[in-house]
Amino acid sequence: MNYIKDMRQLIGSNLLMTVGCGIILEQDGQILLQHRKDRDVWGIPVGVMEPGETFFETAIRETYEETGLQAVNLQLFGLYSGEEGYAKYRNGDQVYSVQIIFHTPQFSGDQIQ
Repeated sequence: MNYIKDMRQLIGSNLLMTVGCGIILEQDGQILLQHRKDRDVWGIPVGVMEPGETFFETAIRETYEETGLQAVNLQLFGLYSGEEGYAKYRNGDQVYSVQIIFHTPQFSGDQIQ
């Protein structure tokens, strides 16, 4: 299922509201950041919730898909909304995203994709 792709076929580039979930992966006082090519910024692994997922499931799935790391024992770090949630991508797509961010120092795997 790809909810965003399906919705884009229906609404084109018009504003779409999404829920994003991510995890701050911390080890030895350092945080893992990744380069996001869609917006040319650095940030934590984060992605969009699919219908039926929980916040935890989304954060764990997206982190694994983007890094190959399996996070456990997530603790809520923060909830984010407001003006900063608006984005317009290079292709003209507009989104407003509410973000649920978790933190954990506990993760496994050694293959960052």
